[in-house]
Amino acid sequence: MSSIPSDSSTPAEPSRRRRKEARPQELLDAALDLFVEKGFAATKIDDVAARAGVSKGTLYLYFPSKEELLKAVIRHNLSLTIEQGDDVVANFEGSTAELMQVVAGVWWERVGETQASGIFKLILTEARNFPDLAQFYDAEVIEPGQRLITRLLQRGVDRGEFRPTLHLLDTAHSFIFPLLMLCLHKHSIGPCLVHGLTNDPRRFIAHHIELLLKGVTAEPVPAPGTS
Repeated sequence: MSSIPSDSSTPAEPSRRRRKEARPQELLDAALDLFVEKGFAATKIDDVAARAGVSKGTLYLYFPSKEELLKAVIRHNLSLTIEQGDDVVANFEGSTAELMQVVAGVWWERVGETQASGIFKLILTEARNFPDLAQFYDAEVIEPGQRLITRLLQRGVDRGEFRPTLHLLDTAHSFIFPLLMLCLHKHSIGPCLVHGLTNDPRRFIAHHIELLLKGVTAEPVPAPGTS
């Protein structure tokens, strides 16, 4: 009597397919963790593959080099967040002051509170040794980030909420740099201090924007006949 061939491989196919589809994200997560922990130069491809639970050959199927892997990490964690910020600015209906709080809050939630916050220290410490990566970071993060914030500020000028003489780029830097400092502090001296920069980054960000707004809000137009 002949037996019916077992079809035990069929249920495993969807599982293997899901695993394959998830693999790029697993590699990006492993690379981000190791780059932040050890630095770019000190991280080996073998380390990333081992952390992700795959062979080095499998990793190279998705990312041809360590440099391309870091670029993908930056695109996924920072470039995508900036693109999402563009959508927020384009569709927001409230005041520009409210929009500044929303953009900063979303950025901190998606970057500052995650392992992606370590990318800034990584770039700061490694850029001089890897100029191609520095240029990539400039094109993928710095320039789009500046455009996003200057566009946000221009919105406030156009709506009469901010001074028409506002220097957009300098103000954009004033908006961005304290947020970056929070991330640098978090991944450098912060864990070593009893009294860190702040124990409530969200409160710090809200206060920072409030201070910034008092310097950019348009003065009310005096009523006729008043001095």
